[in-house]
Amino acid sequence: QIVYLDNSSTTKPCKEAIEQITLALQNTWGNPSSLHLLGVEAENAVTKARERAAELLGARADEIVFTGSGTEANNTALLTLLPSKKRGGRVIVTAIEHPSVLETAKRLENDGFEVIRLAPDQNGSVSLDTLEKALTGNTVLVSMMAVNNETGAILPVREAATLVKRKTPRALFHCDAVQAFGKLPLSVRQMPVDMLTASAHKIHGPKGAGLLYIRKGTALHPLLTGGEQERGLRSGTESVPMIMGFYGAMGALGDLHKRLTAQKELWDHAKERLASIPAVTVNSPSDALPYILNISLPGYRSETLLHFLESRGIFVSSGSACAKGAGSHVLTAMGLDRALVDSALRLSFCRDNTKEEVDRLCEALSAAVDTLRKVHR
Repeated sequence: QIVYLDNSSTTKPCKEAIEQITLALQNTWGNPSSLHLLGVEAENAVTKARERAAELLGARADEIVFTGSGTEANNTALLTLLPSKKRGGRVIVTAIEHPSVLETAKRLENDGFEVIRLAPDQNGSVSLDTLEKALTGNTVLVSMMAVNNETGAILPVREAATLVKRKTPRALFHCDAVQAFGKLPLSVRQMPVDMLTASAHKIHGPKGAGLLYIRKGTALHPLLTGGEQERGLRSGTESVPMIMGFYGAMGALGDLHKRLTAQKELWDHAKERLASIPAVTVNSPSDALPYILNISLPGYRSETLLHFLESRGIFVSSGSACAKGAGSHVLTAMGLDRALVDSALRLSFCRDNTKEEVDRLCEALSAAVDTLRKVHR
């Protein structure tokens, strides 16, 4: 039996999501834009999913736009600047953002915007002082993730958005909440963000569905044109099965506060067990989201450890799946030694993981250290 601890990369679809996808394929397969009964039924299904997402975020239903992924939502949020803002405006991102934000910021930079990348502290977060020093009168957008996908560091989004709106009220504030949505309680009523991103496959939903919250009154320019779907902001026939899978996954989340408490118990157990392995260094901060635990085993390369664990049916990652095995830009930005970066492993949990699975991981890591040490000799 496998032990899957790569849930920040993707999660196994839950039965509620699968059921909703199947029902949509069988019953609501019409085009939501069609005016006949089959189209209306499909449109009603999408509306139901939109209302559930809005409820989770404390938003209005008409502030939710469905996309094909979190990456598409992030691109839409940032690239809206191209046709509407004067070149030379300042764009501020953190240096530890997901590649879908960092690479898009690079595109903005190539198109004439000034891009500032805020360095994290040793705990993997970004201070409000650092942000405030970067804010200028020509700041047009700030993007800060809610939870870092490699270390689990929780960033001060609410305070940062409040600061931005006070100091530079014309600037847009975007939050990549892909790793926070469905794990941390989020309310756009309590944090003045203009845009927020989420993804279905991080919460036991299907790949191929994401969303972008857009505060009412925020003017965006679409990436995709050619239709009036999603209020004209995302042309193309909506993927009703994937959206309904998202709907099913959102409905299966349960009480987030209770889940967070249970997850913290598992996370603490993992830290305690890992502490018994002398080679292990924990890179995640003590107040990280307890779904992600980043560790290093200096002297043992990540790729070698990954394959050793996989041979025992244990699946983890060395960082963001989108990095394709490249060295972590997050750990590097935090100032970690190269030996820690090269040997990093990301353990990412979900509600289905158990302490017994964590014990199997720790036993396998201990065996890896012993076996690989002999090989090195």
